[in-house]
Formats: sequence, structure tokens, C-alpha cells
Amino acid sequence: MSTRKQNPATHDGTGLYQSPRLPDDHHYEIVALVLQGGGALGAYQAGVYQGLAEAELHPNWVAGISIGALNAAIIAGNPPEKRVERLQQFWQTICRPPFLPPSPLAAMDRTDGWPSTFVRWSNEWEAWRALLEGQNGFFLPRFLPPSSGTPASVSYYDTAPLKQTLEALVDFDRLNDAGEMRVTVGAVNVKSGNFVSFDNTTERLRAEHFMASGALPPGFPAVEIDGEYYWDGGVVSNTPLYQVLTAEPRKNSLIFQVDLWSARGDLPNNMGTVALRQKDIQYSSRTRMITTQMARNQQYRRLLRELLELVPDDVRRDNPWCREAAKMACDRRFNIIHLIYNDKDCEGHFKDFQFGAPTMREHWRSGLSDIEHSLAFPDWLDMPTADAPVRTHDVHRQ
Repeated sequence: MSTRKQNPATHDGTGLYQSPRLPDDHHYEIVALVLQGGGALGAYQAGVYQGLAEAELHPNWVAGISIGALNAAIIAGNPPEKRVERLQQFWQTICRPPFLPPSPLAAMDRTDGWPSTFVRWSNEWEAWRALLEGQNGFFLPRFLPPSSGTPASVSYYDTAPLKQTLEALVDFDRLNDAGEMRVTVGAVNVKSGNFVSFDNTTERLRAEHFMASGALPPGFPAVEIDGEYYWDGGVVSNTPLYQVLTAEPRKNSLIFQVDLWSARGDLPNNMGTVALRQKDIQYSSRTRMITTQMARNQQYRRLLRELLELVPDDVRRDNPWCREAAKMACDRRFNIIHLIYNDKDCEGHFKDFQFGAPTMREHWRSGLSDIEHSLAFPDWLDMPTADAPVRTHDVHRQ
């Protein structure tokens, strides 16, 4: 699957593509890739990763929820030179129907120029196929879904094929080497209702941890891990950004936040667009709220740090309140490059389970294009200043 497209904004005078680079002395201790949930839209994240890999911007922390967790597993579970290839294999695998032959349209690279009515019909057909047949290497329908049973069996679909796909494409020994890349995925404990982060710095992650992160009810069953059952993390929070920003100890961080749902959108004018708008709002990240609060907290921490400098050394050493304040004070800085998938014409409320191959390739190209345009602003990679320790960038708001 070829997804290479050139972005004129990132070419030099010779016409050759010039990937931006972080300088060797960039001082970021964390380069994080944060991946939201969104089903079939997740191919957009794979395109973003391809652009980062071509720019040699390799994350040392990848965090994801739902489809973002599955992409994270592919990335962390393969060497850098194999990650894009494995992502392509993953998406080509799950975007094939499991039983009936693919539609003749599946071989087409793009739908640009197609009549809008035909594109809409094709998208609806692929969505219905997913509902009726499932997706190859991902999920299969239970033709007689049980009305009762164990948490692992009460669902419309069986995700056993996903375990085989992950184990075929992911080296879990490499993934669990936290010294190379930290991996964090979010899920919800079905019994307690609490959000849980699975992290390779504290436990060994298996295919089940990533399946749990994407176990969205009632379609997919809860996944059992060590006697507890878990659902999709998006039930509570559809992005692990907060977990990355608040991790201890705090470190200077460059974060690529890749979202699949936009909080901003048009007013709905029919039942289909009502369902679509409801999904967008429900699953979109509260990135601006989180970053605004984080910026305020960092300003308070800096204020505390500056005030401690006025306190005599012996008081700072002996006074318990000063010692506690020293733990809370820090001058760490966070640079967040936000990438949000933008809806395409003729997409409906089923866009997250429309796995048609041409649409998948278009999602991938969109992610690649957006990261290339984002990296065309070289100052966006600069370390934030002490006066503004939290910065955010969004190419669609630029």
C-alpha cells in the first residue's frame, strides 16, 4: 500500500523532500505519541506515524486507547525500520471482509472524483458488511448472541481473531522492553467502573491488555485479565493525554496528540447527522481543557519554585512544609502538537466501523498529510519558554 504524497511546504529549492529534524540538543526527555480511540478511523494515526518515522521523530512513549492501543502495540512491538510495514499489514488485514469476496471497489486507491451519491452508497455498504460479517482478523459476529453468560461471552461479536492478529504482528518481548519505549493503554474495570492504565513499566503487557482497551460494549466482550474484566477505555476517557501529562516525575515533553473525533462541527439537520454529532462530542478529547489546566498548574509550580529561592537554605532543608513544596515545584515544559482527523464528504455516523479499503487508504493519507503540514512549521518543535511552559499547536486552527 503506497501512501507517499508530497507536501510542497516541506520541500527545499531543489524540489527534494526535506524532513524536519529535532536537534541533538533539543532537551526533550519525553517524545510521546498519544492515540485516541475511533475504530476504522485509526488508519489516520498510522499515516501520522509514517510521517513521524520519515522525519526520524521516534517516540520513546506511546499511549493509546481502543484502536489507538492496537496501533500502539504494532509500533512498540516492532523495530523502527519495520513499524510502518507492520502497520500496513495490520490495516490491510483488518480491512478485508472475512467471508464474501471484497467488493470490486476495494482495489481502487481513492474515491476522489466519484459521484457523491455513489461514495455514500459504497460507504454504507461497507459499514453494513462490517455489521453482518465482521472484519478479517478482528471480530466475527455471534449469530446467536447469548442473552446471559460470562462477561467474556455477552456481546454481539467475538474478538478472538484479534488476539491471533496481534500475536502474529507484535513482538511482545520487544514491546515489554520499557527501556526502549514506554507503552501505556487505558481500559475500564467493568466491576468498579474505574479507569485503569496498563503500563509496561509496571507489568508485562499481553495481547489481552490491548484487546481490553478496545473492548467497546455491547459490540465487543469484556476481556479478562488476572481475574478482572475490562472494557474499552473510551467508556470513561477516550484519550490517555492526561496520564502522560501528569506522570511522575515530570519531564520536558514533546507530545503528538492524534485524535479521531473533533469536538467542533456543524449543526445536525437530520437523524443521521444527529447520531454523528453525538459521537463526535462524546468521544472527542477535552484537549484544550486539559492543556489549559496543565498550563495553570505549571505556572503555580514555577511560582512555588521561585518563592522557595527566597527561603534560607536551612529553612528549606528543615521545614517539612518547605520540603513538601520542593516536591511540588518544577519548571518542566510541555509542547503538544495536536492532530485531529477531519470528516470527509459522504461520511456518516457509521464512520468508525466502515472499514472499506479505499476509505482506509484515504484516512492514512490524511494523517500523513496533516503531520507533514504540522512539521512544516519548524518552530513548533522548539522547547516552550519558562513564561509559557505549555504550548499547543493545531494545523487546522493555524
